[in-house]
Amino acid sequence: MKTFPVSDAGAALRYADLPGDGPTLIFLHGIGSASSFAFPEIAASRPLRAHRSILIDFLGFGYSDRPTAFDYSMDAHAETVTQLLDDLAVTGASLIAHSMGGAIAILVTASRPAAVRRLVIAEGNLDPEPGIVSGIIATQEQETYVERGHAELVARMRSAGFSEYARTVEIASPIAMHRSAVALIAGRSPTFREILYSLPTPCRFLISEESKSDPDVKRLSDHGIPVSIVPSCGHDMMSDNPIGFAEAVAAAIS
Repeated sequence: MKTFPVSDAGAALRYADLPGDGPTLIFLHGIGSASSFAFPEIAASRPLRAHRSILIDFLGFGYSDRPTAFDYSMDAHAETVTQLLDDLAVTGASLIAHSMGGAIAILVTASRPAAVRRLVIAEGNLDPEPGIVSGIIATQEQETYVERGHAELVARMRSAGFSEYARTVEIASPIAMHRSAVALIAGRSPTFREILYSLPTPCRFLISEESKSDPDVKRLSDHGIPVSIVPSCGHDMMSDNPIGFAEAVAAAIS
């Protein structure tokens, strides 16, 4: 992992920079996960291995630092990513983002259109409404979540059979989890969906086979955003069907 100091946060953002001759791919993870966990197999897969891949762990997650003073809003996360992309002089990249990372990717693309050539969002949060994990977290006060809610969430994920995800949640900062969840589902204007619809950057939305009847399939298509169904998977499509996910990404950026 490489280190990028985020001066205004007094903390280090960590990322993997995997070499390749193809155009750069940037990977952003969802809440409780880490790009260093979710995407190495995807980046190394046959459809994508020729590309340079940058796998970013947001502050508070994975290998990155966990500053308690950072507000962990979607805008703050996006700013750390844009600072890193500026430092690396990234241009013309494809930005691949899952779940919460999709909301952050939309803000990054709006802020740095020259850096992002294509946008691929896998079941990203577009509207101010609770998801399965964010909804559990945001109903609790921060102090309550930090004291016992975080451990309860880890146990809940394990008992539901999501042992790998439970591990990445366990090592995430409880403060980062809570503040990120609250910010993710908070009302905002414009919404992430409205920003996405206004972007000139080509975007493809990936939806799992488990969610193929979701109204967003038609809703996004009606707004000119093509949707691809990733077969044999649920929301955690990178773990459920890594090759299928990688092939969907490859098709989206080709």
